[in-house]
Amino acid sequence: MIGMPSYHAIAAMAVTLAMFVAFARGRMSIEIISLLTIAVIAVGLYFFPLEGNAPTDGLQLAFSGFGHYALITICALMVMGRGLVVTGALEPAARFLERVFKVNLQLGLLFSLVVCFVLSMGVNNTPVLVLLIPIFVALAERGLMPASKTLIPLNAASLLGGLATTIGTSTNILVVSIAVDLGMERMGVFHFTPIVIVACLVALPYVWLVMPRMLKSNRIEQVHALRKFETRLRITENSVLNGRELSEVASRLPDGIEFHDVPPGLLRPQHRLLMTGTHEAIEEAMSVLRGDAAPSWVIDRIRRNSHEKGVDIAVVEMTVTADSRLIGRTLPSSGIADLYGVAVIGTHRPERLMGEKDQYSEGGDMRLIEGDVLLVMGLPADIEHFERADGLLTLEGRRELPRRSKAVLAATIMGAAVALASVGLPFYGAQGFYLLKVPIAISALLGAILMFVTGCVKFDRVGRALSASVIVLVAASIALGRVILESGAADWIGLVMASGLQYLSPAAALAVIMLTMTVITNFASNATAATVGTPIAFAIATQLGLPPEPMVLAVLFGCNLCYATPIAYQTNMLIMSEGSYEFFDYVRTGVPLVIIMVVALSGALVFTYGL
Repeated sequence: MIGMPSYHAIAAMAVTLAMFVAFARGRMSIEIISLLTIAVIAVGLYFFPLEGNAPTDGLQLAFSGFGHYALITICALMVMGRGLVVTGALEPAARFLERVFKVNLQLGLLFSLVVCFVLSMGVNNTPVLVLLIPIFVALAERGLMPASKTLIPLNAASLLGGLATTIGTSTNILVVSIAVDLGMERMGVFHFTPIVIVACLVALPYVWLVMPRMLKSNRIEQVHALRKFETRLRITENSVLNGRELSEVASRLPDGIEFHDVPPGLLRPQHRLLMTGTHEAIEEAMSVLRGDAAPSWVIDRIRRNSHEKGVDIAVVEMTVTADSRLIGRTLPSSGIADLYGVAVIGTHRPERLMGEKDQYSEGGDMRLIEGDVLLVMGLPADIEHFERADGLLTLEGRRELPRRSKAVLAATIMGAAVALASVGLPFYGAQGFYLLKVPIAISALLGAILMFVTGCVKFDRVGRALSASVIVLVAASIALGRVILESGAADWIGLVMASGLQYLSPAAALAVIMLTMTVITNFASNATAATVGTPIAFAIATQLGLPPEPMVLAVLFGCNLCYATPIAYQTNMLIMSEGSYEFFDYVRTGVPLVIIMVVALSGALVFTYGL
């Protein structure tokens, strides 16, 4: 007969339930709930330590999450992702996916889900998702599907792909290794892939068509995004327009860009094309066409100063105030570039100022009036000097230009980190040459350090790459997982499960094992679920006279169905800040997927093994 769990086990399960309820209600922020959880664990274990432990051991357990390798890994992956964004390394991939999405949004999402699934079968799903997150954030900024509607489905696809092979996730490797120690034959890489693919074919329509509709949009409509600027794009020797007609490259231009009074025939250097577009569209058009929206000598000087001083170039929207000396002047006569070292790459005149107040010089250049908005490019210090000296007011819409000179370097660093974790490092030993796989924690940390050392990511800007809510949530979930394991709560749950399964049919027993592992993995950790569940499943199979392999696979599958909470897996937390997700977003979308996968996988196991 199974006895009552210990007081520590009851307390651990109560804290877990309270944390879940608090997250689901959403009345307090994630940071507060996470910190309260850590505080409850610390205070509780200090005054009521675990058996054989000192009070200070409880404090160490409660705060161990802040130094855990999983948190270091997540932070390092965030830094590397930031490096890809600020250097523009992902722009080619983003443009390719943008063309696919423009054909059809739903087909674009399906294509992305399939690619994510296939990649995650052979490569650890964490680096796969790290590569995709900034791409889909960039696509959202280009006006396509909001990041909040794509990241959770992509995360689900990566987890499904990782489930399909024995090397897809570290959890799979752990379960297979424990099973071998228990006397089972080692499973091959694709041993259970057909079972998973059949189940995923059932789940994919839900992930593709239903999940995005269950998620709210996190797109923020900003006034400056609708503001149209006018500029003259100068064709340079290196421009893709040199010797070509505009129509030849029109398909590569961003939405919202329009050209006016384009001269007939082939374009040549020093041609100036009148162009209108939004802040972001003008920046992208300059990059795609390799043209300048201001005199080339000014742009070259800004880039040279940026490189020498190690400061990023910014583009800012500034409005002309009533006491500005620019009123009545044209841009060529203002001397802005000579005086301040900045370039005005676009001007916008609000509709309310059109009409009688429009004034032009004899050369056809517009005279500036109060209320005009300038799109100014330069180093931050020079822009601030320009603002103070010439009576301007900075508006929303400040953006830093990507450091494209380091784009290849950032992509190489990310690629090397992914390769180390997924393929391995060539190593020579007693057995000759072989590939030594490096843990994702080490490869990610090395990659983040290289991003700092090479200047792809500025150390003083690292706060933009990291999310405080994710950091404290990871720390709290690690501490809670350790308490559940060390208090005996996980063992007690396993015993209760084993005692009840003897009365169920084989198919029902498989489903219960899988569902129980899913509950544990969504509130503790998949490693905990795998460590506790694999021996129990093997013992149950022996007691019931069933083949052990389907029971062990039920544990393996259940440990990977971690969609229902953000604390269940590190990729869930990676997407949390970028998608502006709340705890209940994971519950609402993840629970139906868990149910679909449990039913589909259980049925496939029963059919495959003839139970």
